[in-house]
Parts: sequence; structure tokens; C-alpha cells
Amino acid sequence: MDLPQLPQLLLVGMVLLFGLVGVMVPGAPGTLLVWSGLLWWALHEQSAVAWGLLAGATALLLVVQVVKWRLPPRRLRGVGVTRRMVLCAGAGAVLGFVLLPVVGTVPGFVGGIYLCERRRLGGHDAAWASVRAVMRAVGTSVLVELFACLLVVGAWLGTVLWA
Repeated sequence: MDLPQLPQLLLVGMVLLFGLVGVMVPGAPGTLLVWSGLLWWALHEQSAVAWGLLAGATALLLVVQVVKWRLPPRRLRGVGVTRRMVLCAGAGAVLGFVLLPVVGTVPGFVGGIYLCERRRLGGHDAAWASVRAVMRAVGTSVLVELFACLLVVGAWLGTVLWA
């Protein structure tokens, strides 16, 4: 990696990070930000690896949009989704992705919701019931989208570090 490219890579990384956060915020274009950041990098990089990663990411993110469309719609009202819960779920997913690459995302996401609810509600049974309700209402679609975006960002990071 050339030193003059470092500011460009940091800016792309920030866009990708904002995209990951945007996935967790209802109505924010998180997936589009992740894809746009990758497009920006590929246009700047102009290599076969960059174009291949962009093509693969495009296909994956399009499939995810179709999968999300087929899932039940998000129903935030009446479930009790709080900002703290969203933050805990996102942090858990990212931590799980880092500790157990790829497969750790799901238990990290669910674990983040569980820990947040356990702290809020105080008991295991109530927290687990809340986790199930949240996952039925919004968790599955958010998890699918976040998982795909984490895969794309992880592939980009791996490409940048090892290319």
C-alpha cells in the first residue's frame, strides 16, 4: 500500500463504516453507502481485483435486497426496540464477526440484543422472550442486511491489507 493512497483508503473506510451503522438505523441507506464506498474504491484502484470485488459485492447486495423484500416487513412499534438495543446488537454483530469471522455475526447480533434486554428486564426468561419478539419483528431483516454488508466490508479490508 502506497502512503499517498492512505487518505483515500481512510475516507473509503469511513464511508463503509457509516454504511454499516446505516444498516442498523431504520430508513438510512446503509447498504447503498457500503456499495457506494466500494464503487469509489474500485474506480480509484482500477484493478481486476477491485472490479471483481465490486461485481461480487453488487451481486450479493442485490440478492440481499430480494431476500429482505421476501421477509415480513419491519414492525418497530410495540416491540420495544430502543437505540441502546440497536447499538448493542450492532456492536455484538461486529464483535462476533471479528472474533469468529463470518459465522460469529449471528450469535453476536442475538447476544447483543439478549445482553441489552437482560440488563433492562433483569431476568433470563423475560430477556429471551424479548429477543424472540425483536428477531421476529425486525431482527431477521436487519441481520441479513448487516451480515451481507459485513462480508463486503471484510472482503474489502482483506483485499486492502493483503494486496
